[in-house]
Amino acid sequence: MGIAASKDFGQAPEGFKPTDALEGCVSVVVLGTPFPKEALLKSSEEYTEIRNAMLKNMNAVAKDVAKKIKKDGYKVKVINGTAGKYVNGKLYGHISLKHAAELAGLGIIGRNYLLTNPESGNLLWLSAVLTDAELVPDRKAQYTVCDNCDKCVDACPSGALDDVAFGFKECSETCWKMVNGAWQLVCFVCRKVCPYG
Repeated sequence: MGIAASKDFGQAPEGFKPTDALEGCVSVVVLGTPFPKEALLKSSEEYTEIRNAMLKNMNAVAKDVAKKIKKDGYKVKVINGTAGKYVNGKLYGHISLKHAAELAGLGIIGRNYLLTNPESGNLLWLSAVLTDAELVPDRKAQYTVCDNCDKCVDACPSGALDDVAFGFKECSETCWKMVNGAWQLVCFVCRKVCPYG
């Protein structure tokens, strides 16, 4: 768990700041749990099932935390990894959980555009609670990751990882496929090849 100050989200695009999702938001409580490393050895179907179960679990944890904060008389809004708003036909989260986690000191966003830290690697699944409660923010992480490492860049089949910007479109078109009527993650090579994974 880490806490970020809402005022530190100045780089977020309009419509995706904590105050856009919860009027008067002051603090962002970011919650994370590690994904089991064994999932990287599973089939894409099993990996997707484990991922979806982790997201459901993190949503439940965020709801529990929100209830406790609300009980003390503060406004809250749960931010989970499975909800957001559609912009130009694509679903985006109300806020970027990865960026919120980075601001809350839970890790650094690496070359593979995944939140990474020494303890959990790039295998953290996140949720958050926005609140108007004034909480003490945590310090940003003081370590570095990806020190001149290009393993994920070289291994990415979509070419989405480069020095300029993350290729969201290329990544999503390669990673997600409709299989038997359900969306399935068929590529997670950037997690597999990362030394932190």
